[in-house]
Amino acid sequence: MEKYGVNELRKMFLDFMESKGHLVMKSFSLVPHNDKSLLLINAGMAPLKPYFTGAEIPPSKRVSTCQKCIRTGDLDNVGHTARHGTFFEMLGNFSFGDYFKTEAIHWTWEFLTQTVGLDPERLYPSVYENDDEAYAIWRDEIGVPEKRIYRFGKADNFWEHGAGPCGPCSEVYYDRGEKYMTDENDTEPGGEGDRFMEIWNDVFTQFENDGKGNYTTLKQKNIDTGMGLERLAVAVQDVDSMFDIDTIRTLRDHVCRLAGKVYHTDRNVDVDVRKITDHARASTFMISDGIMPSNEGRGYVLRRLIRRAAMAGRRLGIQGSFMAELARTVIETSADGYPELKENEVMILEVLSKEEETFGRTIDQGLRILDEIEAEMASKNEKTLSGEKAFLLYDTYGFPLDLTREILEEKGCGIDEEGFAAAMKEQRERARGARKKTNYSGKELTVYDTLDPRLSSLFTGYERLTDKGTVTALTTEVTEEDPGSEVKALSDGIRGTIITDITPFYATMGGQIGDKGLIYTDSAEFTVEETEPLPGGKTAHKGVMTKGMIKVGDSVTLAADEAGRRATEKNHSGTHLLQKALKMVLGDHVAQKGSYVSPSRLRFDFVHFKPMTKEEIARVEDIVNEEIRKGLPVRTDVMSIEEARKTGAMALFDEKYGEKVRVVSMGDFSKELCGGTHVSSTAQIQAFKILGESGVAAGVRRIEALTGNGVFAYYREVEETLNELAGILKSSPKDAADHARKLEAELKSLKSEIESMKSKAARESLGNAAAEAEKVGGVPFIARSMKDVDVNGLRELGDSLKETLEEYVIVLASETAGKVNLLVMASDGAVKKGAHAGNLVREAAKVVGGGGGGRPNMAQAGGRDAGKIREALAKAKEALLGQIG
Repeated sequence: MEKYGVNELRKMFLDFMESKGHLVMKSFSLVPHNDKSLLLINAGMAPLKPYFTGAEIPPSKRVSTCQKCIRTGDLDNVGHTARHGTFFEMLGNFSFGDYFKTEAIHWTWEFLTQTVGLDPERLYPSVYENDDEAYAIWRDEIGVPEKRIYRFGKADNFWEHGAGPCGPCSEVYYDRGEKYMTDENDTEPGGEGDRFMEIWNDVFTQFENDGKGNYTTLKQKNIDTGMGLERLAVAVQDVDSMFDIDTIRTLRDHVCRLAGKVYHTDRNVDVDVRKITDHARASTFMISDGIMPSNEGRGYVLRRLIRRAAMAGRRLGIQGSFMAELARTVIETSADGYPELKENEVMILEVLSKEEETFGRTIDQGLRILDEIEAEMASKNEKTLSGEKAFLLYDTYGFPLDLTREILEEKGCGIDEEGFAAAMKEQRERARGARKKTNYSGKELTVYDTLDPRLSSLFTGYERLTDKGTVTALTTEVTEEDPGSEVKALSDGIRGTIITDITPFYATMGGQIGDKGLIYTDSAEFTVEETEPLPGGKTAHKGVMTKGMIKVGDSVTLAADEAGRRATEKNHSGTHLLQKALKMVLGDHVAQKGSYVSPSRLRFDFVHFKPMTKEEIARVEDIVNEEIRKGLPVRTDVMSIEEARKTGAMALFDEKYGEKVRVVSMGDFSKELCGGTHVSSTAQIQAFKILGESGVAAGVRRIEALTGNGVFAYYREVEETLNELAGILKSSPKDAADHARKLEAELKSLKSEIESMKSKAARESLGNAAAEAEKVGGVPFIARSMKDVDVNGLRELGDSLKETLEEYVIVLASETAGKVNLLVMASDGAVKKGAHAGNLVREAAKVVGGGGGGRPNMAQAGGRDAGKIREALAKAKEALLGQIG
């Protein structure tokens, strides 16, 4: 058998399925599209769920893909075994009501034995224990001996996911030979050993589960096949694990070179090498699909992967940042199947470098925090770190639990791992509680999910804003409490949704807000308040009947609001000019991360790693306005996605493109894939003004801006505000700024004078405190209260007292606006005798209804009950006696 490479096997599978009449589709993004039940795509069938559920009509009844997937359920095991990984490629062939078990099983066998050349004698099929049909196909049609066909129960060979479509499955195991036996019991498929590897799984979706264990036969039976590409390569290349197959081995060897290590010579080294190898692959693909490191959602998954890899690199002794260098190898070995990796290389490398650099600082901070925690544990003679603090290190500072454990074990300490698990569980429950209740397709179930999937709405709004159409469906209003219902008519005063076969209304998509307007007949009128897309190409016109009645089947006139659409078009075209200008000023790493385009304004989110300077903002604004003044022609061409990419048109990471796309060009300046609506000349935009630039997430900046009449209205408002301010300052608008600066200087001087007076009064209130200090346990003790002195003032007073004393414990309290500020200072000598400022201030703060703490030498606190300040000072003295007696 020839030992085909990963890239060869991927092509062989897709070519084979194409020869069997399948439409070969490119891998979908790792970011789920309209599926809130998933954080990341984790299976080949996940992006195809709308086709399985009937919410959308598939482009073909036979589809085949090689889908990139991420699974993080076993993240903590990655590296520790050669089996586990987060990123993988899933080969799949799917039938939507077309072929079924016979064809699926025959093609499984044909591909594995004839195309790939696996030894038929080493293949072992399994079937669901009650699936006699599949068993008979394997035995009688394929010719597999009964002794090599295994029947397994529901846990192994029946696929279901709560209520919804489900069915038995048939898996194929490959006997890798005795050299891979885990132990003497590893002699047949279905066990936990390494000798028999499952490489193919045919799921026969033939039943509907009502959620109560009752099954009915589906009218449309489907096939969902999955085969891990890496697993297939392990079998074909006859290697130990996926870390030894050609493409991943190249990356693994790169890690070893950076670390100066040899694989398979030290178990601990191997663990970290595998961890870095897997996480580098996953991170590269995630960033390529537009996922950015953050502290929530899929961005948090990415951040954890990068940080775990960085920590492993530290343990291996790799100097400096290295993930970007490894990403180059991932791109080089995988771009054959995923050309987007090469297209997004600049951004991938920059995001990885920035995140690893940031984590380098974070981890140093985390180590300092751990040092402080260790010191606190030592002062209390504690040997076990609380689960809450271990989770704080893990969640906030990116400290893996095993790293915290390792550091503490060296010092004879442990971790409350049950407490850590409880904190982790609490966080997961919070996250789970934030998710919406979903159905099988990952969406809240509404009337829109039950509409006839054959219905669709032809969009004519590129050419016109008014058109004729026929009402094909009507629903009542859909709310969080009411999923709505399909109706035959909507009458005056009723809120609902109208769906038509033709519409000029643009539905909210790609950041552009949907149109508003009217749908009417001679005797009825419906006000459209928002327009949204529905599955299957339907357009929902949501609003309220304001006159008469509209029925299903009525011929209606649809009129989108022209003023709103034209204003929106100016803002949308403005975002295209803006993106190109940003690339010119900031660099090619700039990539769109989101946008919002409405009639009143535009918002544009983009990849950049630091705030823009005033000069950069001005340059971007000038470039956009210059292109507006040029009156560039705006042209739209329809072409295939491949043709569009060849033109250099910019595309969005998480956008789902069809076979044909629209490429919007503005002269030779800008070219983007875009399904939105635009001006016909940049001159129609009139003007462009940036209102502000800010950060919205790690590595993501946001610009908010105006165009057209919005700019003119903005300057009118600025002018009115300036005139009002000049009136208040009793100056001309031209001199208003100078007058304001003079007033500011006078105010600053007065504030300084007041603070000086307050400081003097506070010092005088201390009197001769140093001379009057009483001895507590042989240490001079000073306790004083005063009014209207903030914490900084208390600290200054404490510092002045320290200068007159060698040994001391100072307790100062101040009432400010009904609240209490407390400060405690202790000399080194007092600390050696047992004094602890942090514990003293904590006891005093309890008396005044507050809290606080700090170091042994200095601590501060606050409280709410100023009437108990005298008691608090007495409590501090009592606590000091307890410390040094």
